[in-house]
Amino acid sequence: MVKNLLFIFILAVFFISCKEKVEVVPEVTIEEIELDSLNRIKMVSIDTLSLEAISDSLIQSFYLNNQLKTFWVSDQSRGALVNELLKVEEEGLFEKHFDLDSIQKHETILEKLSDKELISYDFLLTKNLLRYIYKVSKGSINPKEMYEDYELKPDTFDFKTTLLRFQKEDFDKVINDIKPQHIVYKKLRTALELINEFPNKNLPIIEIDDKLEISDTTETVIALKERLIFWKDLKQQDSITPVFDEETELAVKKFQMRHGLATDGVVGVGTLYALNKNPEERRFQIIANMERWRWYPRDLGDDYLIINIPDYTLHAIKNNDTTKTNRVIVGKSSRRTPVLTSKFSHLVFNPTWTIPPTIKKNDIVPSVKKDRGYLASKNMTVYDRQGNKVSAEDWNEKDALSYRYVQSPGAYNSLGLVKFMFPNRFMVYLHDTNSRSFFDKANRSLSSGCVRVQDPFDLAAYLLDDEKKWSLETINALVKTNNTKEAKMTKDVNVHLFYWTAWSENGTLQFRDDLYNKDEALYKALLELD
Repeated sequence: MVKNLLFIFILAVFFISCKEKVEVVPEVTIEEIELDSLNRIKMVSIDTLSLEAISDSLIQSFYLNNQLKTFWVSDQSRGALVNELLKVEEEGLFEKHFDLDSIQKHETILEKLSDKELISYDFLLTKNLLRYIYKVSKGSINPKEMYEDYELKPDTFDFKTTLLRFQKEDFDKVINDIKPQHIVYKKLRTALELINEFPNKNLPIIEIDDKLEISDTTETVIALKERLIFWKDLKQQDSITPVFDEETELAVKKFQMRHGLATDGVVGVGTLYALNKNPEERRFQIIANMERWRWYPRDLGDDYLIINIPDYTLHAIKNNDTTKTNRVIVGKSSRRTPVLTSKFSHLVFNPTWTIPPTIKKNDIVPSVKKDRGYLASKNMTVYDRQGNKVSAEDWNEKDALSYRYVQSPGAYNSLGLVKFMFPNRFMVYLHDTNSRSFFDKANRSLSSGCVRVQDPFDLAAYLLDDEKKWSLETINALVKTNNTKEAKMTKDVNVHLFYWTAWSENGTLQFRDDLYNKDEALYKALLELD
């Protein structure tokens, strides 16, 4: 918009001058015209009183560093800045949080502004740029104000240095450096572009009595096909029949795969729920996830594990390459897996399990009340506050919560045969499980907060990275002994338990169930900001 206005302005000046005298005008490029036009807006000196009236010390330092002169109204970067601000929604931000109407109005009358008005406009642009830097680099909301189950160390971001970089570096480079660089954030940005290609309309609710599957013939299948065509999982058809055929089944499977659902080709409760989501709801979801990724550390490390809680997936990353992928089981909605970042300290083979407070209160004690034999069936030993063993016969209901309950090592242990430890205030960790069949489930929100890992011995060998001392064969032999043994980490490997429910993959949208109902609340909080 700004470029067009500047171009029109120059053309007007050119044609007026042609009426007064006839001469050969040398040919110039659009870029040269724009630069010439921008430089015609004079640099204005700023008095100290005007600067002191601005309460923001960062903005004050910006102009002090520019020798108390305006910057944007006399610099070609203004067009780039205005264009960047006019497309804030491409970064998942909201136009209403910026002074866009005022900026556009100033642009249309820029040549007519007085020195005082030029100073005021320059201040306005810097103020909006700084607001943009804050929102894109750190997010608009402090996660600690919304969640108790977050343990993320905020990145140190030098806003003053970043703002001053605009005075001496290429505008586009500095703007790009401000944005999160992680591949998932970039995939979310692409996802926002993709969702914006869909018509913004409320889709009619599809209703079914039980389920829809291949060979079914009903008018509801027509609605199903129309929905699959809308989401581009089914090709456009000349005529839509009410028959659930093989092509429809394949389209349903494609839709299910994109939504992390069991790819059985059957439209049940979970698939129907995803089908009835509107484009606008999905857009909200993407924006919420972009905000969430601005909270996460920019530097995840050279060697790390990253777990996407709603996707039930662990990825091992080394030097920006995915070297391993494992399925995981995460906390149920009532006992959520927290969002955190930490570093592995050690592994424990054939671990004992000291029952944590929540499980002790809600699971163990009620079970023992019903049946004293429960302790023996789970191979648990009970200790009192003095460390003395308490037999099942002497177990006292009044003291039940003060007891310490410890499950012995072995294949029946709830932690399985290995656990992966890292410091955090939630007392969670990664571990094996004695219920490995659960990894075959599509919905793996089943634990009490810790993360259960598929193929744990292979992961242990990968993390310890010592073929001589900790080969897979050595680990397998060790766990058969039932002897508890600790293995300390000899290298730095970070672990990130993150939460994101949307992204894009090879030009297709990906969504996951919002297990802990975080997306809608976050989006509403963003909307409510001034």
